[in-house]
Amino acid sequence: MKLLVNHALSGNCIIYPTTTQPALGCILESTALDILYKIKNRKKDLPLSIGVLDIEQAKEIVEVPDDVIEILKYFPEGSLTIILKAKETLDLRLGGDSVAIRVVGHKDAKKILKQTGPLTATSANISGIKPILNCKKAADKLSTEKYKVIGHNSYSLQQTPSTLISWWTVCESLKSPSIEVLREGIVSSREVQEWWKKWILSNGEMLGT
Repeated sequence: MKLLVNHALSGNCIIYPTTTQPALGCILESTALDILYKIKNRKKDLPLSIGVLDIEQAKEIVEVPDDVIEILKYFPEGSLTIILKAKETLDLRLGGDSVAIRVVGHKDAKKILKQTGPLTATSANISGIKPILNCKKAADKLSTEKYKVIGHNSYSLQQTPSTLISWWTVCESLKSPSIEVLREGIVSSREVQEWWKKWILSNGEMLGT
C-alpha cells in the first residue's frame, strides 16, 4: 500500500477498490488530472467525482448540510455520490463550483485516502469500455509507456456504480428544495426519493441548517 500511496502523491494514477467498481484515482492537481484524462481518454468537459475518507474530509472541499449527513447515514457507505457546492471554485474537471463527492465504504480505500487525502473516484476504465473488477488488471489496461498506473491487490465487488445525486444546494432556485438522481446505481431512484420525501415531511420545508 505504501507504494500505491507514494505513486499517487507523486502525481500519478492509481486504481483502488470501492464497494462498487474500482476507482481511478489521482490527487486533485492540474498535472495529475492531465494524466488521468489522457490515459482514460475522457472528454475534458466531463467532470470527475472525488473520493473522500469521511464527512470531515469532505468538508474541506464542499459545503455539507445536515440533510446530506443524514442520507449518508441511511444508505450503505459508499453507495452514493452527491454533487454539492464547493467551498472554493475547483478545476472545471472536478466540477468547478458543483463537486461530486463520494464517502468511500471499502476499508482499503479508507486506508489509502487517509494517507493521500481526497482522490478522484472515476471508474477505472478507458471511456466507453466495460470496467474490470480486478484492480491490478485494470491498472495494466490503463498503463502506457509514458504513464504507469498501479493497482491495489484486490477486487471490487460489482459492476454497478454508485448512485449519483444532485443536491438542492447546487440548484439555481432554493425556494422549493429538491434533489435529482442523475445516475441510478446501487441505490434506486425510488429509494432515494422516498427517503427525501420522508425527510421533508419530518423537517418541514427547511433548506438545511
